[in-house]
Amino acid sequence: MEYDGANQVNEQTMCLCGRIAAMRTAWTENNPGRRFLGCSYYGRPDACDYFKWVDHPLLHPRYKSVINGLLRNDNREDVLEKKWQRIVFYHRLVLAIVVLVVVLVHYVL
Repeated sequence: MEYDGANQVNEQTMCLCGRIAAMRTAWTENNPGRRFLGCSYYGRPDACDYFKWVDHPLLHPRYKSVINGLLRNDNREDVLEKKWQRIVFYHRLVLAIVVLVVVLVHYVL
């Protein structure tokens, strides 16, 4: 899977430990959306340090800014959705406790 200059990728690039390299996408501030090849065992103790960019760097700094801004917006929406789910959960929990207390008071008295 090596970059051949025409945005073509060969299927059998081997990493340093003899395995077929895996293509991944970087989502860092400096390389958002840029593809690279790395050891398919990345993160495991027996992984090698093979790394090779597949895509050219982004040509204009504005591209990075736009992509990173979109990623921040997506993350913000995820955070808001999780907060909303927590609020709904706690409201339902409080309602269930209130109903339980009312039922218990009704049967005790």
